[in-house]
Amino acid sequence: MKQHIDELLARIDALQNELEEEYRKARDEWAAKKAELAGEFLRQQRRYKTGLFRFLLRSRLLVLLSAPVIYAGWLPFLLMDLFVTVYQSICFPIYRIPKVKRADYLIFDREDLPYLNAIEKFNCFYCSYGNGVAAYAREVAARTEQYWCPIKHARRVKAAHDRYPKFFDHGDAEAFQQGLNRLRRQYDDVDRGER
Repeated sequence: MKQHIDELLARIDALQNELEEEYRKARDEWAAKKAELAGEFLRQQRRYKTGLFRFLLRSRLLVLLSAPVIYAGWLPFLLMDLFVTVYQSICFPIYRIPKVKRADYLIFDREDLPYLNAIEKFNCFYCSYGNGVAAYAREVAARTEQYWCPIKHARRVKAAHDRYPKFFDHGDAEAFQQGLNRLRRQYDDVDRGER
């Protein structure tokens, strides 16, 4: 069964790499098309822009009233971002864990979309930041878990992080004792320049 699981994980990894390549090709095509038709593209994109006043008029009252609650999330995201950055800066060098490159997780590339108004652009920025901080924190936590307790749970974990499949099976004390030091150094998927 373990061999079959490893084969499935290898196929998933290969498909993930294939998917990333397709995304890269699509981005390259998009950039080429954008450069080729820059002026026309901009005019076409702006046709879909909803003006700020019309955007606010079309919004439901409860949506407008709930906005301060949503935007209050800035503070927890900012504190999480700060804590995770300081945490890994202090702790990761001590344990020789490669640092997570924050810029790989915080991507802000929607602000130049001409069909978004100021509120929509701000919302995109907010969502990019919140999800980026969450992904960044998850990878820092995953590398920490790989060092301290790389043991799979007895129950299936929904949407486990990418490092989880390398962990030792629940209850396999022998594998844990024999392989812990090896796994603590196994960051082959990480660019060592991040350290």
